[in-house]
Amino acid sequence: MAARIRRTSRFSPPKWRGRAVALVASAAAVATISGASGESIQAAVTPTAPAAPAVPPAALLPPETVPNASARDGFDLGRALSTSDTDSRAESRIDVDGCADVVHGKLVGANATGQGFQSAVPGGQVSELVARTTNPPDLTAWAGQAARCSKVTVDDAASTAVSTVTVHPAPAVPNAKTLSYQQLLTLPGQPPELPGLRLRTVAIAADDVLVVLRDAGTTGLDLDALAVTAWQHAAGPLGR
Repeated sequence: MAARIRRTSRFSPPKWRGRAVALVASAAAVATISGASGESIQAAVTPTAPAAPAVPPAALLPPETVPNASARDGFDLGRALSTSDTDSRAESRIDVDGCADVVHGKLVGANATGQGFQSAVPGGQVSELVARTTNPPDLTAWAGQAARCSKVTVDDAASTAVSTVTVHPAPAVPNAKTLSYQQLLTLPGQPPELPGLRLRTVAIAADDVLVVLRDAGTTGLDLDALAVTAWQHAAGPLGR
């Protein structure tokens, strides 16, 4: 049975095509993999937990690593957190059957530091986040929850959308947990020839370090391989 989640008009499905940047990875809730407004990634944290060590911009993939990337916009996670607090408090967030975090793609929580970027690529957008957090997400449990929330109806002030999540086999990374899944956002009764908005997410976590890559659209990227490359690249700058 599909769960139902009420959101604000920022998730209005008719605007998907013009708001791909916001839906890829944004700062609408507690933490993000982008500086735009829309979807976010977060996990529950202890409010009194200290901030994690800083993440240098050098931990991010060099721009040329992402094939045919252009218009790359970088951001600091701390600043994204500070600008998202008001939106997070104002947003209506009814978590039915524990599916809200899955629908919103929340993997990173408060008391985290990090750097990220978002780039335009042929066919869509791609984002990367390298974060350090005092309370990293349990990616194995998150994958299980995503499988349980495979079909969710999302109510918006303007209309209704359907979120379909498919969990994929994640890349194997030594001494780390990994997650790979796809989310498809469609309108109820949408014809098959109109595929909706496709979002893919790959995450790798170990100790206090989390790397998240997400793309939207028909990018054709090997996101699993790109995430592993990002993880390996971040190891040096983070002293791992």
